[in-house]
Amino acid sequence: MQDRINSLNDSLKVGVIGYSGDTDKPPVSDISEICTELGKELGKRYTVFTGGRDGVMELVCKGAREVGGVTVGVLPWEGDDANEYNSFVIKTGLDFQMRSFILVKSVDVVVAVGGEIGTAIEILAAYANRKPVILLRGTGGWTDRIAQVLIDGEYLDNRKLARVYQARSVQEVIDIIEAM
Repeated sequence: MQDRINSLNDSLKVGVIGYSGDTDKPPVSDISEICTELGKELGKRYTVFTGGRDGVMELVCKGAREVGGVTVGVLPWEGDDANEYNSFVIKTGLDFQMRSFILVKSVDVVVAVGGEIGTAIEILAAYANRKPVILLRGTGGWTDRIAQVLIDGEYLDNRKLARVYQARSVQEVIDIIEAM
């Protein structure tokens, strides 16, 4: 257990945000392979933070745990709907939006995969808190939509608080993180 705690303290912390929902139904099922692959590759190298629930969060955590990675689920409310692949669970007692700010504040970089309005809020929160964001393009939702409004292809506003990167594969996500 102490090794897992040391790993959590010493490694880069990567937040993954994206669609919630049933992993066997679209849009999550459409991107399940890339989510699991992302989890595996991140889990080999970093501590993975998610919202701790279903959908993209569950698939990424599953992939990370399959390779012995450490996952942290930052849950809304009392956290009764945590997925089984969380190594650690933080029950915030807060609503979804407030939980998202805790998640963003706890990580070094955020990777967006698809997503609805909650993901859009998390992308904006990461940017506002000067956290780099990596958009895993081709996964749908706000991850693909928000790329269309980037200033100079890299920023969400003229203050240029943090870079917003665009990756088209899991390997590109890893390459971007490694280059930071």
